[in-house]
Amino acid sequence: MNSFVLLSLFATVITGKSPRLKFVVHEPSRFHFDKPENYISMYHQEGSDMLYVGGQAMIYVLTFTDRGVRDLQIPAASDQTAIDTCKAKAAPLEVETHPLCQYLHQWCKAFPSTICASSSCFSLPSSSSSSSSSSSAVHYSELECDNFITVIQKVNDTFIVCGTNAGSPRCWMLVNDTMLTDVQGYGQIAAASDISPPYPSQRSISVPADGNLYSAMSSVRGHAGSIRRTFGTQKLLKSENIWLLNPQFAGAAIIPSTQKFKEEIYFFFSELNKTARVDEEPYRARIGRICTVDEGGIKTLLADSWTTFMKARVMCGTGNTQQQYNNMKQAVVLTAQDKRAGVMYGLFSNAWGRTVICAYSIEDIDRAFSTSKLKGYSSPFIGSRPGMCVRRNSTAGGQNDIKNLGVIRYYPEIEDVIRPVGVAPLDLPTDDQITHTVADIVLAVNDEHYSVLYLGTEQGKVLKVLHTSEGVFIISQYSLFHNEGPVLNMAIDSQKGHLYVGTAMEVQRLPLADCGRYGDTCRECILSRDPYCGWDRARRRCIAIPPGYNVSSGALIQNLDHSNSSVCGEAAALKQRRTSPREVMVQSNTSIFLPCPVRSFHATYRWEKDNCIKNYPCLFAGDFCVLGPIVDTPLKEGVFRCMATEDGFKVEVISFRLVNDGRLLAASLASTLGPSLLLAMATLWLH
Repeated sequence: MNSFVLLSLFATVITGKSPRLKFVVHEPSRFHFDKPENYISMYHQEGSDMLYVGGQAMIYVLTFTDRGVRDLQIPAASDQTAIDTCKAKAAPLEVETHPLCQYLHQWCKAFPSTICASSSCFSLPSSSSSSSSSSSAVHYSELECDNFITVIQKVNDTFIVCGTNAGSPRCWMLVNDTMLTDVQGYGQIAAASDISPPYPSQRSISVPADGNLYSAMSSVRGHAGSIRRTFGTQKLLKSENIWLLNPQFAGAAIIPSTQKFKEEIYFFFSELNKTARVDEEPYRARIGRICTVDEGGIKTLLADSWTTFMKARVMCGTGNTQQQYNNMKQAVVLTAQDKRAGVMYGLFSNAWGRTVICAYSIEDIDRAFSTSKLKGYSSPFIGSRPGMCVRRNSTAGGQNDIKNLGVIRYYPEIEDVIRPVGVAPLDLPTDDQITHTVADIVLAVNDEHYSVLYLGTEQGKVLKVLHTSEGVFIISQYSLFHNEGPVLNMAIDSQKGHLYVGTAMEVQRLPLADCGRYGDTCRECILSRDPYCGWDRARRRCIAIPPGYNVSSGALIQNLDHSNSSVCGEAAALKQRRTSPREVMVQSNTSIFLPCPVRSFHATYRWEKDNCIKNYPCLFAGDFCVLGPIVDTPLKEGVFRCMATEDGFKVEVISFRLVNDGRLLAASLASTLGPSLLLAMATLWLH
């Protein structure tokens, strides 16, 4: 019975898709917050070692070096009047954080006659309450009655910082990285409430482009959502209320063009689907699009609104099945310089909180906005297509232009649905809930570009993922933090080669090209399939691809499309590597467990005894392949070798020589401490 219990402890089998390598990182380039920062915003400029982090009543200016982090903390407290007003409104939040409750909350706002009254997620307001709540009826949690920094953006030479200011948003200028001053007088600027939400749980998105700031505000607790131009030299514009229905924004990106007047900004969001059935999720994912040259309409129509806004539905699921993910949580875009080509990665969740990632072609999205019919509009277009990007000095005011403005005003949605490349979500692990993602595009030694995704998880880990036309390959998993918690934000610096990762307790910097961790052989380097790394034939090392690398030189080798190290030639470790056995003395009446560290989780692990052909299977315990006393496993004397097979090659990882000293261990100790003690001792030898 005892042996069965012990064996069951090690019977965890590695299943499903997994990272090939797992690393625990405790590097000096980390910063610890003095208090938990449950809402953080980040700003990082390419090529800099500085990271700006917005927290609760504080801006952290962090300078990273290989030896540590220097920090400057700039206080940003709320106005006392705003705090007093906020606390007067303070009340428990009605909606729980579980995704299903959030969906139900949206349902109840749209369909009050449904089964809301029986929900345990929240209590409905009394029948005398107004169904169209205004901002004055909003109730805050007292914990939100502070100034949470939600926006840090640099527009030309102006550093704009905005915060919740205890429910009364306010913006400042950050001067010399040391002090905050009033932002007024530095160009046109919208109301602070159009840039920053009044409380930190409300999502807002800001993106600078051509000396202007564009802001998207999610809808929550009575606040309508919007897409606006909020700061800069161009006219400040907004979206019409009828275009967006309770939007929850997930991201925004500039889509470049060789013709500057055709430059666009895509906004990614989910919005309420009022036509959904009771058995459907009430959200639908969307892409909204505006042109950066947009200067608004005419005095009588869309005077202060976008004239180029269009939106499309985005699908993420398996074909046309009911298994769809309709709530877009985040979106990132990779595009080549000055080209309308690339890929958009969307992070989606369903009503049960499961997260997936779908990839979309920017060319497909662009084609849809340029050619699709408009939903609900059947008349032919007269003149130019409504909503297209045109030069600012184009002639306007004709009857055709006025008609096009009317078309966009009432029919901004296109019929075409944006579907993912490969039809289904990316084949990623399902046991980790993804909380944040960033992406990079890398030029490999074959002169081709490859996408690399960094996925932050609920457990505070980061997955490094290669995405090719063949699918995804999970390069590695990083465990970074002393205090486990969700990854809240990330920033990537392709120019300097760094990734910044933040949780509520700390911020850490990682190198994008982490080539030294993969091993000291060509085979190990190639099997990593890391686009940042290549095998240097001359120096016989796995190194980062240097800037300006000459592809024709052939000095570096990679194989990113397949897990195949044949490019290494004779360096592919055809000879089986032998290790020096570690001797273990075994008492006659004890059972022993031998641990073998799992390095590559894509390899097959087996044990061999002496030089026999017979193999013995592993029992997996965490990151160890364990050999235990099961049937037909003579764990008494002899040499036991742990063998890892990957890419057709077998490598010896570790070996033990068991020696029976003929002594008996006391019965009480043998039944309780013996097996676990011997395993623990053997495990210590590996470190």
